[in-house]
Amino acid sequence: MPDMPLPDMPLLLTLDLIGTFVFALSGGTLAVRKGLDVFGIATLSLAAALAGGLVRDALLGATPPASFQDPRYLWTALAAAAAVFFFHRGIERMDKPVMVLDALGLGLFAVAGCRKALAFGLDPLPAVLLGVLTAIGGGVVRDLLVTETPRVLREDVYALAALLGAGAAALGHMLALPAVPVGIGAAALAAIVRIVSVRRGWQAPRAPGR
Repeated sequence: MPDMPLPDMPLLLTLDLIGTFVFALSGGTLAVRKGLDVFGIATLSLAAALAGGLVRDALLGATPPASFQDPRYLWTALAAAAAVFFFHRGIERMDKPVMVLDALGLGLFAVAGCRKALAFGLDPLPAVLLGVLTAIGGGVVRDLLVTETPRVLREDVYALAALLGAGAAALGHMLALPAVPVGIGAAALAAIVRIVSVRRGWQAPRAPGR
């Protein structure tokens, strides 16, 4: 892995682990809703939490992927699966829990993916695109495993929210702004846009006449 500014190392790890936990919660909660057993809950939690990062690291040539090098990723995802298994009733009391958790994970992974791509020397534009891919990858695999159309294909302001978060992270990097507040703000931006878009019924722009 190339040299990175020291403040970025804990930031990337923190964003990755929090995103891993939140996305794993979304996968486990969806599994409970589908009536899956404990193995199914663990499988959907791991898929939602790790798939995006696996794709990101494979494309960057960062092998073995971070989730295999550092056992904290797997333990974090499994801890989230256990939390869902025992406390899913409390999680379900949230308003649209899968959507809210998914939005939080989307923002965190969009920023983490973009920052890692920048740390590997990619230009801002491909780094932003890789951030989006990191953000949507886990959700796509999670939904496909339960034969649902992935959210990125059926809900318009999904990849767009990830794009805004990753774009904000890249802009902060280009302007040499402090990494931690920029990362938190960019992740929050993506999550808020995603949640508000669902509540307000926002649609992405379409071609004129369509």
